[in-house]
Amino acid sequence: METKWLEDFISLVETNNFSRSAALRHVTQPAFSRRIQSLENWLGTDLIDRTSYPTRLTPAGVVFYEQALEMLAQINGARDMLRSKRAAAQTSIDLAVPHTLSLTFVPKWLTALEHDFAPISSRLMALNVHDAVLQLVEGGCDLLLCYHHPRQPVQLDPGRYDMLVMGRESLRAYARCDKNKVPEFTLPGSAKDPLPFLSYTNNAYLGRMVDLILADTKQQLHLDPQYETDMAEGLKMMALEGRGIAFLPESAVTRELKQKQLARADGGVPDWEIEMDIRLYRERPSPQRRGKAIVERLWEFLEHEQKNANRKRRVAVSER
Repeated sequence: METKWLEDFISLVETNNFSRSAALRHVTQPAFSRRIQSLENWLGTDLIDRTSYPTRLTPAGVVFYEQALEMLAQINGARDMLRSKRAAAQTSIDLAVPHTLSLTFVPKWLTALEHDFAPISSRLMALNVHDAVLQLVEGGCDLLLCYHHPRQPVQLDPGRYDMLVMGRESLRAYARCDKNKVPEFTLPGSAKDPLPFLSYTNNAYLGRMVDLILADTKQQLHLDPQYETDMAEGLKMMALEGRGIAFLPESAVTRELKQKQLARADGGVPDWEIEMDIRLYRERPSPQRRGKAIVERLWEFLEHEQKNANRKRRVAVSER
């Protein structure tokens, strides 16, 4: 049995709604339903009366709800106790970061922090966006750094989590340069001769961003899917081999653009790109979970830096 099954079940009891609980637990409804069924299979009995609406517990479910609360409280209590002892003697920061940002944004960011703030000892967990968010929600990290777009938001309760916008990232189409330093493939392609397309898997956050681009474009793009992966770095390597067009974060191709290995394949058409926030999240300190002192000092520093940057921008705008 997994503790997240207990948390899923408790959430379902509190909401009486599969869809609402799935959203709160940051999973799709089918995945949430499968997890409830896995818990029932492990217990060997039905917890949910699926013959009624709204959702109602079976007699076994009523009994197990109290047990689940007690078990989860004991597990979390033991974890918090051990982590508080570990954190008291620890000055490192645990970061949960999507793979692409771990390779592009984080190294330069940490270098700048060591120059402007203080030397930082850190432990980085490179994950997909969904799992990175869960690391923060489940207390597995101190900070979450991830992409955010209003149409594919990271849904964290602003009453529980603090957030800072650390930057912006553009997602555009790129292709290998030929000997004349121009892209070998350019959008939009044609029905007769579609462009080889290097795409993200369905569960990748950047893949959903590409889907938004394709859904919003006024001019149809003719693409022939040839390869897919959930990592932008994997698509970039395929693009460098001349295997097709890939939509990549700008920060991931900075060096390749300077060296004329890759070039924009969209002709500068704004409809074929999308911008995302790079956001930093933390769980807001509370009397029960105060967090690490180093994280609090870093957050105060970053807030101060943002306020100064915003003030300078307002002054610059007023002087124009």
